[in-house]
Amino acid sequence: MSKLGFFIKLFIIDRIIFYLFRKRFNNLNLRMEKMVNNEKVQKTLKEIEEVISRAIKKVGVRKENDLCKYIPMPDGYMHHFTLRKMKRKQPSELASLIKEHIINVEKPLALPPKQRAPRGSRKRKDQLNFSKWQLERMLNIARLAGDKEIISLLSPKKSLATYKRELIQSIRHNKIDPELWNGYVESVNAQVTLENVLLNQN
Repeated sequence: MSKLGFFIKLFIIDRIIFYLFRKRFNNLNLRMEKMVNNEKVQKTLKEIEEVISRAIKKVGVRKENDLCKYIPMPDGYMHHFTLRKMKRKQPSELASLIKEHIINVEKPLALPPKQRAPRGSRKRKDQLNFSKWQLERMLNIARLAGDKEIISLLSPKKSLATYKRELIQSIRHNKIDPELWNGYVESVNAQVTLENVLLNQN
């Protein structure tokens, strides 16, 4: 083997050894960084748990979610989902908020909840609200005027079974009630339309 071939072979072996050493060194660095990060995370989690425990003892509540009432937010007090999320992702910020509003305060005060409208009560501002008595009066006026559109608009919506029952009663008493018949027809049409939609979906 010539000297040149020998040096080339030596150079290649040297490069391979260098590459393997560097890769192993990088892996070692990554492991060290992960260990340091894990230690930091564990330390931070331990700190936040201690802060939460101190705050619970100070205000005399049973669980950490009850601390939310003592931490102000722009729309009232902190939501328990926010507390949980911050505990997981921003423990240092949560710890400083708890210290600021509970631990470092002589007598922490529970904040009142933000006033929310009950479920199903959010109505448009331009919508008029009438009492049952007012609706019945308007319905009688519409009946006297013979305005079928207003009558159907103000009449309470009945189920198909109710229409059937009332129609049978009117037939037994030999009464003709066109409004009742129209309501029955509309109710049947609505049910048929709904069944067709459900069939098309399946």
